[in-house]
Amino acid sequence: MNTWRNASLAVTAAAVLALTTACGQEKGNETPNGQAVGAANPAQQPGSGGYGADYGSDTGAQGAAAKPAGQLAVWDSKDLGKVVTDSAGFTLYRFDKDTASPPKSSCEGECAKTWPVVAAGGASAAPGIDASLIGEVTRSDGTKQLTIGGWPMYRYAKDAKPGDAKGQGVGGTWYASAPDGKKAGGGAAGDAGSGDGYGDGGEEAGGEQADLAGLSTRKDAKLGEIVIDKNGMTVYRFMKDSAWPMKTACTGDCLKKWPVVAPVDKNDTEGVLKKGFVTFNRPDGIKQQTIDCWPIYTFAGDSKPGDTNGQGVGGTWYAVSPEGKPVGAPK
Repeated sequence: MNTWRNASLAVTAAAVLALTTACGQEKGNETPNGQAVGAANPAQQPGSGGYGADYGSDTGAQGAAAKPAGQLAVWDSKDLGKVVTDSAGFTLYRFDKDTASPPKSSCEGECAKTWPVVAAGGASAAPGIDASLIGEVTRSDGTKQLTIGGWPMYRYAKDAKPGDAKGQGVGGTWYASAPDGKKAGGGAAGDAGSGDGYGDGGEEAGGEQADLAGLSTRKDAKLGEIVIDKNGMTVYRFMKDSAWPMKTACTGDCLKKWPVVAPVDKNDTEGVLKKGFVTFNRPDGIKQQTIDCWPIYTFAGDSKPGDTNGQGVGGTWYAVSPEGKPVGAPK
């Protein structure tokens, strides 16, 4: 009997320890992956449609299985103007967090799965592209990446067919490349590679919402980097909630103004702390996502991506940082 009881207590203790590690005591020891990859979902696997299906093997780690562009071409897009494509007609993109002078790529690891690099070898200029603008940059793993006007070139894993430009404006940092390496369609104001490059609305050119991860981040002009949901809406924390023990003080009519963020798969996130990224089974039966074990919400008073009308409401509601902290809350 004692043996069974001791085993039962050991199992219970292990479960409590696991929850404590996830949701209680060791806060601040982990930071989110700082790799900036815009606000896109992970790359599709081969055979599932999109770039992966057309080009075969996973581009995985930086530079792995990078595909050459071949004969470059220029596509005259109604919305974006002149856009550079590879020989298969797939749009080529540039990343605001790269630099052109000197050329440097900052998209590696997981980023390069969503934005496969374009190999430098075998690329040739097309009519409309000044051959002197075609070059290459050596990536950190030693591979060579195509550059146009000094800007490293990428494809987008969610472009399913030639002529797609679903990567345009993603995260406010990714833009189709014009023939001179600048942003097709004008992009965001300014063309320097040293700024934060996030943009405020998280929208694509032409007003269409970009493909966003279940939870990602954007750079707000006043609040800094804050978490947004899959629709680009600002995510908030309620100061009357608690993380350990995990409790909510927003129930009933409160939820009409502050809808909970539904559970999100860890792999469907970009730049958000994954420690304490657990589902909260609320007493009312609703399942709610947490960051660092804090329940998170959106605000019914925000009508469009980029709104932060819930910030500071009642002195208890605040936008959420990538680490799950309330942005701008009194110390």
